[in-house]
Amino acid sequence: MNKSYSQKISERQWNLPDKGELESQREDTFIDDIIQKDHLERQVLAALDGVETVFDGGAGCGRFSILLAMHGVKVTHFDISKPMIDKAKELAEAAGVLDKIEFVQGALEDLSAYGDGQFDMAVSFDAPVSYTYPNQEKVIGELSRICKKKLLLSVTSRLGSLPYLSDPIQKSHYILDENSGDPFVQWCLSHRDEMIETFRFDQAAAKKLLAEGVIGGEAEVAEYEQGGAPWCITYGFMPDELRGILERLGWRDIRMAGPGAYARSISWEILRKIMEDPAQRRDFLDFCFVYDQNPYVLGMGKDNLFAIAVK
Repeated sequence: MNKSYSQKISERQWNLPDKGELESQREDTFIDDIIQKDHLERQVLAALDGVETVFDGGAGCGRFSILLAMHGVKVTHFDISKPMIDKAKELAEAAGVLDKIEFVQGALEDLSAYGDGQFDMAVSFDAPVSYTYPNQEKVIGELSRICKKKLLLSVTSRLGSLPYLSDPIQKSHYILDENSGDPFVQWCLSHRDEMIETFRFDQAAAKKLLAEGVIGGEAEVAEYEQGGAPWCITYGFMPDELRGILERLGWRDIRMAGPGAYARSISWEILRKIMEDPAQRRDFLDFCFVYDQNPYVLGMGKDNLFAIAVK
């Protein structure tokens, strides 16, 4: 098949040599990742009744494929990144579940190797579907085709992404450890004052993203052509849009959430205080799980919009 720029850019971005190690540490580094992964884990474990086989599309370093295998599920771990697959194999071996996972390197744009209803459940988390723009709806259709019982997705939230245009230091609000060796953490901290100083609100850019949902484009293509590894061109979904796609594909009992919506309203200093106390952290995550499923906050999840659907 002919590759779109989104696929080519994704291949280069996610195959950077350090991706496996850095991505495997995100829950030790960023509070928003802790909250999102906690929400997704609860949803996954609650959905396992009657599930024996799972396709994990864009499985990364194995955060969920390993969890599923530890609960006795046979998992196909599918990802575009060799460094992340290598890290996932290492972590799966340490967890004692290497033999329960099949590792496959490939792009979500092409799932032709898998048959209709081959898996009891398909999951795709941390927005790999959104990185397949302009093929995102087709990819959801293919994930739907290969699973027969349950589909769990997290995609980029359009409304949740818009505040980044008005707050360039937003990610630094979620740094858990300022002494982390993660280069991105140190970049956020060292550039914080500069980003504040140079920021200027761009209403036209905000209106364009709200109307079209596409993050990135010509600049990323140009960087790729010059040999760089830009961030993936990304499509942001509206809640009703994602629900409508799933309904057209024949899914019912659709439930949605905006993981991180509640935490978004809390200052960095207080979030860190909560997360550094195990008892407060547990209570906080319990409440976030409930709050973030309220239909009035679906779009304002930190980065992602979550959906679970049943046939």
